[in-house]
Order: sequence, then C-alpha cells, then structure tokens
Amino acid sequence: MGAFRAAVLGSPIDHSLSPVLHRAAYVALGLDGEYSAIEIDEFGLAGFWETLDDSWVGLSLTMPLKVTVLPLLDAITDRALQIGAVNTVVFDDGRATGHNTDVPGMVKALDEVQPDRDRTSSVAIIGAGATARSAVAAVIERHGAHVPLVAYARREEQTLELAELAGRIGGRLDVGVWSDVAHAFSSDLVVSTLPGDSDLETALPASVGVLLDVAYDPWPTRLSSRWREAGGLVATGADLLLWQATEQVELMTGRPAPVAAMRSALVAALDDRASSPI
Repeated sequence: MGAFRAAVLGSPIDHSLSPVLHRAAYVALGLDGEYSAIEIDEFGLAGFWETLDDSWVGLSLTMPLKVTVLPLLDAITDRALQIGAVNTVVFDDGRATGHNTDVPGMVKALDEVQPDRDRTSSVAIIGAGATARSAVAAVIERHGAHVPLVAYARREEQTLELAELAGRIGGRLDVGVWSDVAHAFSSDLVVSTLPGDSDLETALPASVGVLLDVAYDPWPTRLSSRWREAGGLVATGADLLLWQATEQVELMTGRPAPVAAMRSALVAALDDRASSPI
C-alpha cells in the first residue's frame, strides 16, 4: 500500500482524537499514510468532496455530517442504510461506500465492561441524534429485539424517529417524556449521547448499572464521574472512539487494526488533555 490520505471531518473538530488513533495505527502497521482533522460543516461538505482525488482512501465523519453525506455516496452498507447514519466512507476504484462503525464500536465497548449480556434487562437512551440512532441498533444487536428500550430527548419528534428505526430492524422502542428523564438512570444499561458538558444534574438512584457515555470531551465527563462514584460500570466515549476507529482502520487499509498501539496512544492523549491547564 503506497502513500495515501484520510481525514476526520466535522464541526467543531478541534476536540477530535481520531488523528491520534489513526496515525498510531499507521505507524504500527508501517504504512505511509496521512490522517488529518478538517473543519467542515454540512454546507461545505459537497464542495470538499469535489476536491478529493485518488490519494484518498477514506473519511471519518462526525457531527453534523453523518446524514449530510448520504446523497454523495455511490453505495451504502445495509447497516448504515437501516440506521440512516454514516460515520465512515471508504474510497475504492473511484467509488465511495458509506459504513457505520459506531454500532460495532458500541457493542465492543460495552462487552469490555460487562461481558455478560444477559445481565441487561432494560435499556434507556438519552438523546436522539445520529449517534442515538446507532445506539438503538447496537442495543438491539447486542441484546435482541425484546429487551425493553426507552428513549428520552428534548424534541419528541426525534424520539419518534428512533421508535420507527427500532421497528424497522425488528425491535421496539418506547418514547419517554423528557421531564421524566431521571427515570432513565434506573435502567440496567443507560446510553447517553449528550455532549460531555451537558450534565443533567439529576440525582442518581441508590443503585446504578452500566453507563455508555459517548462523550469524551471534556474528560472525564461529569456524568461518567458521578456514575463511577455511585458504584456503576462505565463504558466511555473513549472506548467507543477506540473500537469504532479500529473498524475504520481495517476498512480503509485492509490490515488488522493494531489495537494495543491505538489504545496506548489514546490513553496518553487523554491523560495529556486532562492535565493541561484550562
């Protein structure tokens, strides 16, 4: 594999640690790859797309581009099509294929902290954006179609869209009322797709289960810190970032991802960020 380019796109993008992960992978694999972070919003994506040449092997997409990219693709995997959200684009022979690696990333992140999937009998999702769509698919894939699943979001219409998605992939999702979001924390598994600086400040129950907090900036998030203090298990946004990135590396390079090297680089970057003065 000769010299190639890849990047993560989104807005804002300064906080992204995807370059740390992908660059560490390229070094470990001995590849001549360049991976950058590029600030692009939904209005600039089409113009950027026209600048891409044969040196590009793939793109990682974060908010707000996971849906915006759909009309630009030549093909899309069944999983990404069902979810309606793409976080990975792979270029091959001039064709752009959209993938969703958030779903397997979430499953692997949760399996690391709680390998026994049978211990989860209720799930709550907080938020209803593109990442929440992936969370619905990950929960149904991991726990089956019959696990009780409820979602809470400020905009009810978005939560109804999650319910429709769950139905399309064979599951069921109940729509929770945002004013009752505190009830979410009593579920065996809670997936928070809210930004890291938007702690709900609601009291946690006496006993908490497993939390997947998809945010990793700021680090650690207030919610994940409170959850650990309450004795719960936490799969972090950093865990999700790692595992979805390993899938991306394999898709873009065709090589097995060097998980240990990527994890080591990520931990070092997070430690550095946590110790940096504000």
